[in-house]
Amino acid sequence: MQGFSHPLIEQAQALLHKYYGYSSFRSGQVPLIGQILQGQDTLGIMPTGGGKSICYQVPALLFQGLTLVISPLISLMKDQVDGLQRLGIAATYVNSSLSFPEVKERLQKAAQGWYKLIYVAPERLESPSFRTLLQTLPIAQVAVDEAHCVSQWGHDFRPSYGAIAPMIAELPYRPVVSAFTATATTEVTHDIIRLLGLRQVQPYITGFNRENLTFSVLRGENKRDFIFRYLSDHLDESGIIYGSTRKEVDQLADFLSRKGFSVAPYHAGLSDEERNRNQEMFLYDDVKVMVASNAFGMGIDKSNVRFVIHHNMPKNMEAYYQEAGRAGRDGEPSACILLFSPQDILVQKFLIEQSPMSLERKSYEYKKLQAMIDYCYTPQCLRHYILRYFGEKASGHCDDCSNCLDDRESVDVTIEAQKIFSCVKRMGERFGTSMVASVLKGSKSKKVMNQGFDKLSTYNIMSEYKEKEIVDLINLFCAEGYLVMTEGQYPVLQVAPRAMPVLRGQEKVYQKVQKRQAQKKESDPSLFEALRTLRKEISQKEQIPPYIIFHDSTLREMAQSRPLDQLAMLSIKGIGENKYRLYGEAFLSLIQDFENP
Repeated sequence: MQGFSHPLIEQAQALLHKYYGYSSFRSGQVPLIGQILQGQDTLGIMPTGGGKSICYQVPALLFQGLTLVISPLISLMKDQVDGLQRLGIAATYVNSSLSFPEVKERLQKAAQGWYKLIYVAPERLESPSFRTLLQTLPIAQVAVDEAHCVSQWGHDFRPSYGAIAPMIAELPYRPVVSAFTATATTEVTHDIIRLLGLRQVQPYITGFNRENLTFSVLRGENKRDFIFRYLSDHLDESGIIYGSTRKEVDQLADFLSRKGFSVAPYHAGLSDEERNRNQEMFLYDDVKVMVASNAFGMGIDKSNVRFVIHHNMPKNMEAYYQEAGRAGRDGEPSACILLFSPQDILVQKFLIEQSPMSLERKSYEYKKLQAMIDYCYTPQCLRHYILRYFGEKASGHCDDCSNCLDDRESVDVTIEAQKIFSCVKRMGERFGTSMVASVLKGSKSKKVMNQGFDKLSTYNIMSEYKEKEIVDLINLFCAEGYLVMTEGQYPVLQVAPRAMPVLRGQEKVYQKVQKRQAQKKESDPSLFEALRTLRKEISQKEQIPPYIIFHDSTLREMAQSRPLDQLAMLSIKGIGENKYRLYGEAFLSLIQDFENP
């Protein structure tokens, strides 16, 4: 707690241990909590999983009045409040799922001091009658979650966030205002301060590095084949796969479901009932993998997401890092994999062009898209590229990303490259991927025959390959800059200058092939798996997501240290007094059975 002499700071640490089961704050949380306790407006820019919520929840326990939390997702409020209640913290929410009498009752109880925190959606603040009710509450702190939503330059702009500052101005006395986000450029940061009316605030950036995440960019892979292999090797792990369109999400979810994987789709085209059901199954571990559009994930507190796979390149680094950051919130090692193909660039440019944005905004979006494209192509350290993008100094190698630690095998595909480049040339550089692959395969389709391509020397010279395999190679060569795909509704292939030395036999071309990893299986049931089973049984009985009971990291530490009494159990990270009272005896009993079979 260096740097802060506030008399309440030691109490804050005691409350952290009592309720949350942690003996000390993370270094980035200390100054933020200190500022809030001193009554200063605060802006914290912390990576996903960095512990933003504790920064306003712990001060809320120490303030005399109520903390009003502005949270953007109605669907997750109940889970957030359930989690606090299981820690022994008095909290509630107000959203459209409640009737007006229920809303009025909760606000009356809040006025009487029943709660320390109350969660509301920003849209609620647009109602004059609701703002009038808020004026009767003893609000000591307004905490704004996902604060980047207030900025039109942010990647999740929500106009309703504009109602926050007017609401604060209408209160009888001004509370301390704290705002938090995971990703914000300098421009967005200035917008947050201005549009929320933060006073004398100095943004505090705790650092964007997530050491437990491993970043990978794979170019030219057959995406479905890779995902099939990856899920086959990680059957027991929870993950998210992001697609760029609703159609893509539905098709991929259907494909994986038919292959026997535990998946569910999520996108804005589904009904509210379908989205809520699928999200709940994912949160409760009834479904292992969520295949989703970017409509999914904001505010998701699920701690045991072990991988996030992007089926397509996102539109900018902010969106990518926020989505990828939903992996490993419990601090355990997790994978962030981006499957890139040049077609992704065309899709994102099309989406920008079709949007009703101003020319200035489109220019801004193109600039951010180029930074995302550069990330996909860079041979440099991926982790350090991300850190530099967000303004942190970084150089050298992390020795943990796909560029720094590439264990894939190199296969010589020079002959295949020469055949493909030659075929593109002989076809006049006027046709797309499918047509080129058909000619190389020796297809007898009308399209091929009518063009007279069966007379080309490159016709049928890759007959031993499936057309899909030829398409995969073409995509690889596009991703590596040997071939260029033109823009427009019907993109065609052209040979890039980089391919000429290959055609002349002066350079070789290699394809990286992913090594298959054997799935680790234990012949005997481990204590960790037994603890997970018990957690699942309790979650089903209490109808709450398993991670609200204990995070995977807590169960893993429990399995390693094997506590046999209350004192030893309370020394484990993530087990506070209330969590022990609710669940401690059941887990102790299981561990004792393992120790004394």
